[in-house]
Amino acid sequence: MKLATLKDGSRDGQLVVVSRDLSLAHYATGIASRLQQVLDDWGFLSPQLQDLYDELNNGRARHAFPFDPAQCMAPLPRAYQWADGSAYLNHVELVRKARNAEVPESFYTDPLMYQGGSDDFIGAMDDIVVPSEAMGIDFEAEIAVVTGDVRMGASPEQALDGIRLVMLVNDVSLRNLIPAELGKGFGFFQSKPATAFSPVAVTLDEIGEAWRDGRVHLPLQSSWNGRKVGLCDAGEEMTFHFGQLIAHIAKTRNVRAGSIVGSGTVSNKGVERKGGGMDWPKGYSCIAEKRCIETIQDGQPSTEFMYYGDTIRIEMKGPDGRTLFGAIDQEVVAPGARERAAAEALKAQALARSQAAAEG
Repeated sequence: MKLATLKDGSRDGQLVVVSRDLSLAHYATGIASRLQQVLDDWGFLSPQLQDLYDELNNGRARHAFPFDPAQCMAPLPRAYQWADGSAYLNHVELVRKARNAEVPESFYTDPLMYQGGSDDFIGAMDDIVVPSEAMGIDFEAEIAVVTGDVRMGASPEQALDGIRLVMLVNDVSLRNLIPAELGKGFGFFQSKPATAFSPVAVTLDEIGEAWRDGRVHLPLQSSWNGRKVGLCDAGEEMTFHFGQLIAHIAKTRNVRAGSIVGSGTVSNKGVERKGGGMDWPKGYSCIAEKRCIETIQDGQPSTEFMYYGDTIRIEMKGPDGRTLFGAIDQEVVAPGARERAAAEALKAQALARSQAAAEG
């Protein structure tokens, strides 16, 4: 089934069931009003939502309405935990190579993860609001899972059983703030602003045969300012699968229902050119990786980070060509930019009316 949360003026929104083709939705009010309720009592509530989902897809849901991704909050608008990994070691290798540094051996046996803010997620079509362009604004196209309860000490295989839902992620990074933060020896904080998620979260059966070995074996597409820059395979080169990432968290603590675990930037290895050198035909899922490739090839980066007015679209389609999760489709803006634009528009309308009255 496919689930979303619609904006209703509250912090947690209103849970809806969405049709497989993402054309229709139906409020889940009679079953649960919020997604966290469902995650807390998955065994009892998810079968009821599945029944509603089946009715919706079969045209029997009496109060269905058109689904509008622009009205979506993140599927889980605030979560008890957001832990993001770096499961695609090609990404780490490129970053290290661009700095002429070696990847520590431990990175190949133990997942690298950080704990992000989870109190203020944003919807798939909400603006990316950043105080300054000088902060080095970057998108990061990723996949994430939402868990049920996973006990401390769970094995990777046991952890896989705790996965309830899958989503897409734009883990926005402010690259120019990262060096100083990491230099303090503690990790990301201000360099990781609000994270955006796909309009819908889906159960594993919706992904079908593409879900295997704890990975989503489908391409993840990134389009920056309308130009496709990445079509990276999310499956084969994921070094640590989601069961391993969850088990890593659960090594010293319980993982509770409603925890979100990210894959890190989806990244694929380059291929050797005839005559020497390397190409990256599948592109990139973040600008930082493109800059690393340029540094390796040319000695310095040439691609700049995002500016106000830039857009990013992140989407994954199934074998049938249909979008699975809906698209993350965002614009970078300055704080208050929308409000100022609306105020200017109102002023212009008022001026036009007064001029028309004077001429009349």
